[in-house]
Amino acid sequence: MANKKVQYLATGRRKSAVARVVLEAGKGTITINGRSFEDYIPSPSVRLDVLQPLELTESTEKFDISVNVNGGGITGQAGAIRLGITRALMLVNPDYRASLKPAGMCTRDPRQKERKKYFSPRKVALGKHIGG
Repeated sequence: MANKKVQYLATGRRKSAVARVVLEAGKGTITINGRSFEDYIPSPSVRLDVLQPLELTESTEKFDISVNVNGGGITGQAGAIRLGITRALMLVNPDYRASLKPAGMCTRDPRQKERKKYFSPRKVALGKHIGG
């Protein structure tokens, strides 16, 4: 039999973004939708947010991460990737949960965009919402 690589698959969600994360042993390269990590997420602060679970578990150089993400904007996608990486790390070693849970990495952020209201502020200001 051929030498099989062990892969850990996990899904992360945030707002309307969904990320499918594949974690496998490697040197620490991160690929998002076929592009490099720095190319896909240009903002350094958002990049730090994505890398947080890897830094908490001290496994930045241990795994190669491949991500397919769609929906939402860059920040929502980053949150989805972070949750996906966290869930995949907990599949690798359940003991990681002890350091990830207090930092709030294991919980999906339930906040969604609020629905559009019927009355626009302009109509309310002009009194047109009354029906006259």
